[in-house]
Amino acid sequence: MEDITPLTNLQQPIVKKKMTERQPLLLQSEATGSEERQPPRPDVRSSPENILVNVQSDDSYGTGSNESLEKSTYNPSLHRTLEHPTSNFDTLVHLLKGNIGTGILAMPDAFKNAGLYVGLFGTLLMGAICTHCMHMLVKCSHELCRRLQQPSLSFSEVAFCSFETGPSGLRRYSHVARRMITTFLFITQMGFCCVYFVFVAFNIKEVVDHYFPHNYISVKVYLTLILLPMIPLNLVRNLKYLTPVSLAAAVLTILGLAFSFFYILQDLPATNTVKPVATWAQLPLYFGTAIYAFEGIGVILPLENNMKRPEDFGGSTGVLNTGMTIVACLYTTVGFFGYLKYGENVKGSITLNLPPDQFISQMVRIAMAVAIFLSYTLQFYVPVNIVEPFVRNQCEEQRTKELASTALRVTLVVFTFLLAVCIPNLGPIISLVGAVSSSALALIAPPIIEIITFYPIGLGKYNWVLWKDIAILLFGLCGFFFGTYASLDQILNPGIN
Repeated sequence: MEDITPLTNLQQPIVKKKMTERQPLLLQSEATGSEERQPPRPDVRSSPENILVNVQSDDSYGTGSNESLEKSTYNPSLHRTLEHPTSNFDTLVHLLKGNIGTGILAMPDAFKNAGLYVGLFGTLLMGAICTHCMHMLVKCSHELCRRLQQPSLSFSEVAFCSFETGPSGLRRYSHVARRMITTFLFITQMGFCCVYFVFVAFNIKEVVDHYFPHNYISVKVYLTLILLPMIPLNLVRNLKYLTPVSLAAAVLTILGLAFSFFYILQDLPATNTVKPVATWAQLPLYFGTAIYAFEGIGVILPLENNMKRPEDFGGSTGVLNTGMTIVACLYTTVGFFGYLKYGENVKGSITLNLPPDQFISQMVRIAMAVAIFLSYTLQFYVPVNIVEPFVRNQCEEQRTKELASTALRVTLVVFTFLLAVCIPNLGPIISLVGAVSSSALALIAPPIIEIITFYPIGLGKYNWVLWKDIAILLFGLCGFFFGTYASLDQILNPGIN
């Protein structure tokens, strides 16, 4: 799941802005509630990594010199003022929404590339590692907020501040770190949009081919037909007008998953009918798909920053652990039983394996295709708002700015369409997006940030934090390189697997 102006230079004062209509959907659920409201004060929302809010500081970064005692007792959460802070339950719902997407439908294909039992324990382990990395990111954010006397920081700002306040030899790379995080966020979201194009086209094609078997139409034709309504839909700039679209997508997704479970759990074969362990050559594909599924690290800081009681986010029974436990168990269940049900014939999306001769299964395909089609706009909102301010700044007149923004949106939609046309294979493209961008954000960036953030104050007894982070970093790098290689190899040689 599922805002956003570019990050300001952290060495410049942050200008406070009134909230506009371009508000993330995160706020819309709680706006109608009867929760106790705090005195309103505008919160600047400028997190480019996802469609959720992030709170910015009222002060400039790095201004003034405070006493050490003040820094050690500074509590960032006490200095956050929000018009619509989210409850623990609201945050849990948004956390689930931010992690559950098309990746859950690809988990049976991931298990095929891992084997039944390697996939079972590997997915749980992957979930544990990704959850730990999310805790690391939140911990670093809190430390840097105390150090800089700031209420909150976004993902890319945490990267910037960790280098800026870390070892003197690394401070020159602070801007590079911020750009790297923003770039991978952009690549991730564009990758999601490309996957959405392919997913919708394949599911519609399956339905049409069943009812009209003699009229073969290439998947590229369906991609083109999808492009036509996709362009005007993504010209809508106010997320307020997309609220009904988001609600419809959520309802259709829930219904689609429920009926998919119904078919998967019927007449399950014995576990010895599928392979328990896959080959080493297939494991990188499993890694890419699994890490793609755990796609929610970009929403972690915005969610924690916007909570009414942020102290409940962490901890062993906190919101983060509760939500990620649900996500990991759900992914493991879908992957395990989906692969057990369909074996080596499982496809890139479990909806493509549903029985074609039943009307309900065809409706599930259509429902999921419509849900993902409608969700494209929300995913697209992130990358376009990373690039759009830069494009608008190149123009002087307001009319020219609007035309440039429109042209940018059309160009980016067409770009994801062209990528989908070039790689019309759902399984490998999901694995590629996961291996390239999701692993960089979820497994590589957090340990680097933690090492640099806590280097000045120590990394634990015997430097155990350092060794732990190095192990996670090496795991992420191996997945990055081997997963990317295996995914590209399968894309270029589709008959190899």
